[in-house]
Amino acid sequence: LKSGQIAGAGFDVATAEPPPADHVMMRLLDLPNFILTPHVAWASRQAIQALADQLVDNIEAFQRGAPRNLVTA
Repeated sequence: LKSGQIAGAGFDVATAEPPPADHVMMRLLDLPNFILTPHVAWASRQAIQALADQLVDNIEAFQRGAPRNLVTA
């Protein structure tokens, strides 16, 4: 990031929330090509409702015998 070899980076989560002041990512905050946001994108009322709606849709699809979002090898 500092040399420009990587054009930019954005993170929405750190190993500890909030990251301590000496965390490596906190030392990058002054760079114009680095963004660190708190890991709270899921916390809005709308996001929680969307997650709940997806959960209900997935359960109903499974019960119909048409499971969604399958992971296969």
